[in-house]
Amino acid sequence: MATVNTSGGRTPLIAGNWKMNLDHLQAVAFVQKLHWTLKDAKHEDGSVEVAIFPPFTDLRTVQTLLDADKIPFGLGAQDVSTKDSGAYTGEISGAFLSKLDCRYVIIGHSERREYHAESDDVVAAKVKAALAHGLVPVICVGETADDLEKHGASAVPVAQLKAALQHVPASADVVVAYEPVWAIGSGQAATAEQAQEVCATLRQAIATELDDEAAARTRVLYGGSVKAANIAGFMRQPDVDGALVGGASLLVDEFSSIIRYQKHVGV
Repeated sequence: MATVNTSGGRTPLIAGNWKMNLDHLQAVAFVQKLHWTLKDAKHEDGSVEVAIFPPFTDLRTVQTLLDADKIPFGLGAQDVSTKDSGAYTGEISGAFLSKLDCRYVIIGHSERREYHAESDDVVAAKVKAALAHGLVPVICVGETADDLEKHGASAVPVAQLKAALQHVPASADVVVAYEPVWAIGSGQAATAEQAQEVCATLRQAIATELDDEAAARTRVLYGGSVKAANIAGFMRQPDVDGALVGGASLLVDEFSSIIRYQKHVGV
């Protein structure tokens, strides 16, 4: 799927991060149902790119299904190692993901930063590893409630993004996902205006670190309690190019409605 659509704008990306949910059998049933739901709605027209990020144990099964049934979903992994191979028990190389036809990989998700103590330097190394194997990194940045109170909007996400881009050439294909940690799983999303403010600032940081063309081309997503009831407001914003969806991506009807945000009133 091209980053830029036929009208010259950025192709919206709706990405479903399954986290540690759905085994490989459940994944098959879910993908088939989602595909048929969207097909019945006559929505698979390329105006919106859909990507799914199953657990590692599901990737081969889902890849086979997507290929066999010609389902037009992008496939992504939830993490990648900084190493290519070797004595690194439990790690997953970018080379392995490439062989599975993964297009994307999530890097620097707030849960990895919090529960696995991933620093900005580790995130930057993972971005570099992903690009080396032809993967598109979905670089996650965001602030906690404490960060927001101490540093204000945008400061922490911008610092995280600048660190993540230190090994990235201007020509690289990357995606940035702004996920306010204070909103994830809380049911309380940022407002559309808050998301726009931060996403616009992140786009300016891309221009500063890479160049203006990269900033214009790069898709910036919002993630944080995204649901069908609020997606349209986010997608009206000029610097919000899609969503990284968590819990709602596990519900076929909810996720398909998010994907069909263009059908909502006023969009």
